[in-house]
Amino acid sequence: MKNIHTVLFVLLLSCSHAQEQKLLFFQTNWGNTLSWDAFCERAKTSGFDGIDVWLPSDSENQNKLKAALKKHELLLSLMHGTNRSIAFEQSLSEFEEKLKVLVKWNPVLINCHTGSDFFTLEQNQAFIDIANKISKESGIPVYHETHRGRFSYNLPDTKKYVGNIPDLKLTLDISHWMVVHESLLERQDEDLEEIVDRSHHIHARVGHAEGPQVNDPEAPEWKKALDRHLDIWEKIIRKRWSEGQDTVTITSEFGPPTYLPALPYTQIPVADQWKANVFIMNALKKRMKTE
Repeated sequence: MKNIHTVLFVLLLSCSHAQEQKLLFFQTNWGNTLSWDAFCERAKTSGFDGIDVWLPSDSENQNKLKAALKKHELLLSLMHGTNRSIAFEQSLSEFEEKLKVLVKWNPVLINCHTGSDFFTLEQNQAFIDIANKISKESGIPVYHETHRGRFSYNLPDTKKYVGNIPDLKLTLDISHWMVVHESLLERQDEDLEEIVDRSHHIHARVGHAEGPQVNDPEAPEWKKALDRHLDIWEKIIRKRWSEGQDTVTITSEFGPPTYLPALPYTQIPVADQWKANVFIMNALKKRMKTE
């Protein structure tokens, strides 16, 4: 029997074809200190359709995760990544074996931190090829996130991979590139078109020229950065909708301290992480008129 989150996703997809184009939002558990049950309950009551997590390593927590997903009727997006602290061959083997475990959970999607900015193009492509193979065999979408420290750490290099690998599908976290390129990429719309075309999932966090996360996306001083991110995300959503993908998935991914700026000495965060993630979800719903 398929897991409840897979059944829910299929039902949502069938309903979207019969009714309207829609967005599915996943809440990150990055920095979470709540129990699985409490976290899922809060995500559900906040308006999220699912959660985005790294699979717990122990069976006890895995069972608690399964129970919480079923109880609160939430979808599941899983995270995966290349271990950059070990030799390439060992890392590649580990990546493949772990991915085979993840697809057995029947998540809506798997998002990968793939490769390394210190690997060669051929080495990074080996990770992408394995992910694409397992994705095709399992039917579970596997997307590769644009992320600092990975093959996709900047726009020009990611374009090379897109050009070399026709079936490369991305998760766009544009906030990383804002800081890598020290700009909101205002003059790079033409280069971004190819990336938008290959983006199938969104990690929604607002970055800026000096960092991957603004302290509070509601603050008026960040309106320009917020609007720039919303514009790019809208292009992806409309691209997917125009190609018949009625349901687009989005992870709200503002992080905890110290990714979220904190006060010196006390390390008290200057804003509320959960509030920021709910805000960005609602801002996208409002922008795309899916409230």
